[in-house]
Amino acid sequence: MQSIAQPGRAEQTLHKSRFIAVAESCADERAVALLLRRLAAEHGHASHLAYAYRVKNPGGQGFVTRCHDAGEPTGTAGRPILQHLEGRALVNVCIAVVRYYGGIQLGTGGLVRAYGGTARMALDAARLTPYVEQTRLRFALAYHRLEAFERDLARVGGQLLDKRFGAEVIVEAVVPVNALEGLQHRYGRPAGQPARDRLR
Repeated sequence: MQSIAQPGRAEQTLHKSRFIAVAESCADERAVALLLRRLAAEHGHASHLAYAYRVKNPGGQGFVTRCHDAGEPTGTAGRPILQHLEGRALVNVCIAVVRYYGGIQLGTGGLVRAYGGTARMALDAARLTPYVEQTRLRFALAYHRLEAFERDLARVGGQLLDKRFGAEVIVEAVVPVNALEGLQHRYGRPAGQPARDRLR
């Protein structure tokens, strides 16, 4: 199994329709939702935002797999994207493809090729890495330690899910299991217990 270490982006124009794809690591469905909201805001005038994702089930067994055609004919957008996730055995990855309609109908075969092809291009532009078991954690940090924590998190291949500011900064992240002890040693015990559901 593989995941994404560095996001990929691709763009192509087919029969005057512009297709833009991004392939990113998403630790869970919450991270997928954040990515899709970001893309919807960036491409507010786009005609369609189709996507597919495959994330490890929080219960530890199997995967949560979803795809969405975003108003295109059934099976012409989300499914062709999903096939690349499954074909490359990708885990905790979302691929989204934005379409700006150019006025020319592509037909079902043309749509399948356009969405699937742009998704493949984004994956080819991404840097893949072997999938590593991860776990969730939550730390309470002093404000002056936040920047160092974010650097260390990136260095170990973790992903920041959320940060809330109050008397301290509460950060929620997903980190490789083998990096958890080092982060605990440097930043103290997590605020609360790490989530029990490990992403295998």
